[in-house]
Order: sequence, then C-alpha cells, then structure tokens
Amino acid sequence: MKKPVSIMFILICAILIVSGCGQKESNELIVGMELAYPPFETKDEYGNPTGVSVDLAKAFGEYIGRPVKIENISWDGLIPALQTGKVDIVISSMTIKDERLEKIDFSKPYAKALLALLVNSGSDVDKVEDLDQEGKIVAVKTGSTGQIFAEKNLKKAKSIPFPDESACVTEVAQGKADAFIYDQLTIYRNNLKNPETTRAIFIPFQDVEYWGVGVKKGNQELVTQLNTFIDKFYAQNGFDAITEKNLKEEKAAFDQNGFAWFFSDLNE
Repeated sequence: MKKPVSIMFILICAILIVSGCGQKESNELIVGMELAYPPFETKDEYGNPTGVSVDLAKAFGEYIGRPVKIENISWDGLIPALQTGKVDIVISSMTIKDERLEKIDFSKPYAKALLALLVNSGSDVDKVEDLDQEGKIVAVKTGSTGQIFAEKNLKKAKSIPFPDESACVTEVAQGKADAFIYDQLTIYRNNLKNPETTRAIFIPFQDVEYWGVGVKKGNQELVTQLNTFIDKFYAQNGFDAITEKNLKEEKAAFDQNGFAWFFSDLNE
C-alpha cells in the first residue's frame, strides 16, 4: 500500500512551481539611450525619461506589443550594452557609420542630421575651413561624428575630446577652444543660451548623416520589425506629431533659415 504524500512535500512542490513561474523571462523591450541630449533624449523635472527618442521607443514597443523600459547609459557604453545583451535596441540619435556597422546592426534611417560649428565670439573663424590650421583648438564629444569629421578634415588643428557636449560648449564659451563641432540642433540651442560668447556657423556641402536604431549584430528579426515600423510611422505622420510635441520652435527656426529638417527627404 502506497504511503500518503505528506503535506510538507506538497507545499515544497507548490513553492517550486511558483518560483519557476517568477523566473520566466520578461517580455520588456529594453531601450538604451543617453539621456543628455534634449529634446531627443532627456529627463523631465521628476527624473523620468522624455523626449523624441523616448516617444519613438514607446511607439515601437506598442507596435510589437512589448512594454518599454529605458536604460540611461553613457554614450560610449551604448554599443557595448548592445553587444552584451544589456539592451535590446539603442535609440539615441546615433549616426549610421561604417565603423559602427562593424560592431552592431542598424535599422533603416529614421532621421537625418547635419553638422555645425559653435564658435567663440572672439575667434576669427568664419567658416569651417578657417579651423584647419596650426594653433586652432576644436572641442569634440568623444565618439561623436563631430570628432570623426574633425579628425578627417581638420588635421592641422588640435582636437580635444570631452565626454559630454556641455563641457565642449563651456570650452568655447570661455575661449579655451575656437569651436565645437556637433549637430545643427545642439549648436543652435547652445548659441541661444550663450548669445554673448558664441556664434553659430553652419557647414555647407557636407554629407548628410543618417540616424538609425542600433540592434545587436545578427538580430535580423528585430531589424525587420523596426524597418516596417519606421515606414508605417512615417506614413501615419507619426514623426510630424513628435515634432509638434517636442520640436515645434526648432522646426520653425530651421524652416526660416533653410536648414534640412530631421524627418524629411530621407531618400535624398
């Protein structure tokens, strides 16, 4: 005759089953971005992620049916975070570059950006070519396309890398650097903040930089989902809504000055 199963044994089995259920993998979409580039990636007054990239991430999460969690990661840690699986995707105003494609995959472009100069008001620099000479100091953000541009085109000048754009702006405003090379929006906004000590100079005849969503190398399924989402988001005027919410004044200023907008003519 079989002995009855003890109550203690049943309780242990129940605990193990519940514990096993709790260990089920989360369906969260982990999105990496550096929350230091308003209004694309930043924090609100309560410290919560907000901005263009946050809205884009949430829209994509809704599209694929996965809740979104934003991870605030320093710029130079974003690609390693993808490579190690800490995040699923990166949406952080990241330019699609050959050097980066060796390490990660990208979605199709969802935006474009051009570079500009923030110049000290006391500097004799009037165009980008004026920087390519001995004695000129150029502030660049580490790992940015501005740094790549400076190293390629301004070989006579001394490029000094800094970990964030605020440090670069400070160098220019205090006259320690002749110029800071970065995207048009950042230059435009920092010139507005420092009208007495800086000037904004836009660089003509440059290659367009395209932003994409970073994905771990080999994850073609996620890349395909992103590409389909981007096409539909454009078709449904999703980027127009994001612009109206986050970039209304900047869009008006760009239009007035004839600058190319982030979410327009991506096939040009």
